Amino acid sequence: MNNLHPSPICLGTADLGSAVNRTDSFTLLDAYLDLGGNFLDTAKVYADWLPGERSTSEKLLGEWMRLRRNRQRIVLATKGAHPDLAAMHLPRLSRAEIEADLHASLRHLQTDIIDLYWLHRDDPARPVEDILATLHEAVRAGKIRYFGCSNWRVERIRLANDYAAAHGLQSFAANQPMWNMAVVDAQAIGDPTIVVMDDELWNYHQEIHLTAIPFSASANGLFQKLEKGAFTSLNTLHQKVYSHPANLVRFEHSRQVAARRGLTITQVVLGYLLSQPFPTHPIVGPKRLDQLRDCLTAAHVHLEESEISFIRSE
Repeated sequence: MNNLHPSPICLGTADLGSAVNRTDSFTLLDAYLDLGGNFLDTAKVYADWLPGERSTSEKLLGEWMRLRRNRQRIVLATKGAHPDLAAMHLPRLSRAEIEADLHASLRHLQTDIIDLYWLHRDDPARPVEDILATLHEAVRAGKIRYFGCSNWRVERIRLANDYAAAHGLQSFAANQPMWNMAVVDAQAIGDPTIVVMDDELWNYHQEIHLTAIPFSASANGLFQKLEKGAFTSLNTLHQKVYSHPANLVRFEHSRQVAARRGLTITQVVLGYLLSQPFPTHPIVGPKRLDQLRDCLTAAHVHLEESEISFIRSE
């Protein structure tokens, strides 16, 4: 991704055009650019869990970029090859399925090329060489610049990248796992296709200096809510996902780091990810302007390795 120059913090747009109405979505997007952001992440499947129109996030972004005439200012990422929401156990990574999703995304986004195209899920039964062949055709055709994987397990990422290296092909430019400062109960998520950053995956990122672009980077507001004494304001699912007692320890340690450094909890939470020994661009998904501004204050925060270790210590 050397030629893309994405901003440190990526704006996730899953709720734009659905939970956040068109007017407020445009306001958020305009403000993000005005505050120095340029990296937008969406997906063909976003908001398809709601009744009504499909792919509302992509379509809203496409309309916004057309009206603002700012496509050249944007590092645009979207995801395809997600299973049908009614059949999550059935992977969709055939050539025809990837191509159909890619072409639909290009139409929705009203663009000729996508800067970073993610495979939203994996199909461990499908050879990586088949998947890479489809992606490379899209690169050669000028439909995508780079490609990455989301919710792929480390052994499959390694297999794909090793195959690419052995055959002189472009490899995955980045990985998008679920990752934040909290201890995450992966079983409580209730979706076995979600991949959470663990030690093995982290070590692989460090080994090859693979860029990470984590989703749920703010732990769904966990630490901000703990600061307000409002853990129960998290929805029931997130209370289960983040219920590990270690998260209370991490909260107390992050408060100490924040106090010593004159930082906010949000700056520590996102700075934790921004200060890793490999490139990391956390994805944030604010629904309001104050939340957006709060997140972007962390863009240039750097925590020392000792501070990260302290936050993680028990």
